[in-house]
Amino acid sequence: MIDKRPKTPREVAAFSLFSMAEEGAWSDGALHHYLSRAGLDGRDAALAARLTYGTVQNELLLDWYLRSFSSLRLKKIAPRVLACLRMGLYQLILMDKIPAHAAVAETVSLVRHYCHANDRTVSFANAVMRKAAEAVEKNALPRLDCPDKESYYALRYSHPEWLVRLLSEQFGQKLTERICQADNADTPVSVRVNRMKTTPDEAKAELERAGMTVTPHRAFADILLCTGGDAAATEAFREGRITVQDAASALAAFVADPKPGTAVLDCCAAPGGKSFAMAEKMQGKGSLTSCDIYEHKLKRIQEGAARLGLPNIRTELQDASAFRAEWAESADTVLCDVPCSGLGIIRKKPETRYKDPDEIAKLPALQLAILENCARYVKKGGTLVYSTCTILRRENEDVVRAFLAAHPEFAPAPWSHPVCGGREDGMVTLLPPEHDTDGFFIAKLKRIGN
Repeated sequence: MIDKRPKTPREVAAFSLFSMAEEGAWSDGALHHYLSRAGLDGRDAALAARLTYGTVQNELLLDWYLRSFSSLRLKKIAPRVLACLRMGLYQLILMDKIPAHAAVAETVSLVRHYCHANDRTVSFANAVMRKAAEAVEKNALPRLDCPDKESYYALRYSHPEWLVRLLSEQFGQKLTERICQADNADTPVSVRVNRMKTTPDEAKAELERAGMTVTPHRAFADILLCTGGDAAATEAFREGRITVQDAASALAAFVADPKPGTAVLDCCAAPGGKSFAMAEKMQGKGSLTSCDIYEHKLKRIQEGAARLGLPNIRTELQDASAFRAEWAESADTVLCDVPCSGLGIIRKKPETRYKDPDEIAKLPALQLAILENCARYVKKGGTLVYSTCTILRRENEDVVRAFLAAHPEFAPAPWSHPVCGGREDGMVTLLPPEHDTDGFFIAKLKRIGN
């Protein structure tokens, strides 16, 4: 991380973008780090977040515009200068409350002070920004001229074209555009109420007293959608009355439906949200084993369980693809939230869209291997839940159907919830524009027998 204390929203955003480019930091982690150092008020912190996420969300489109205004090829522009120019163009072209003179002046200032830039580079940045500002003022921006809708959506919403075409094939053009739009929209912070400590109405009132705007989720009573503040910095969070969790993740715990006094295994548990939700459904009774392959992530789960008052959670360092013989047929409920492409949570981690498609294509084989391994831990008559935070069919339905074809001892288990209605085949793909959740997949299976 850059060893400087940012003082303005644009400095917070620029430092976050620099950390992403130079250190491989995730946008949310980098932004949280620099916001905590800057100590901005709510309004300025919100601007810093919008600048950071907006620049990343629209990177392909901003680069397309930048080619029209730059005398240099993008590969010839230093990474920090490129990040500042992208953020400057974002303010000029895609934000409507930033004065052009401010966007130009502040961008040039960032380049001068934080990009190791000489006078020539500063002049270049100034020229680019002034050309762009003039084009915006004259309503003379280059027109997005694309051969078909998929290529237009890819450019307009800065999604890789391979991904847009895959989504269009799977969901159709209209829904694909809505998915891309949702990926670039502002997203409220979703918190789940810990009913062992409070009620949704009480939690809502407490968060509103802390200065946030709170809206109950339209179909999930325990989920509150918050804007205007940091829910994780509230007393309600510190004392375990709420926890940050999306409705889709909470739904996976609902579908698993573990009963008090039973044995539950969460095979890929970090950061722990689904374990926490299941343990609360169990009223703290029975045993819930949360597994991960990293010690530091297990420590976070332990801290979360203590904060929420969940004594029935224990952690185990365990690779979900490796068999643990002593766990065979020992669990009433097994949850496999497997490693995936993460393409359902682009709205929260916008850089996810730029993952290597060749690496993503390798995931279904790993996912099926984990599912087959962890299925061996389910008791006869027990429940197996498979979930991902992606919306790609090849990582979801295709994996489950391949598993069922090879394992006749398991069958789909129907379920229903107001978020998505009845699911007779046990499976659902949740989409941000349709369900007000992250993009997510859940499949519920039963092991046949008594």
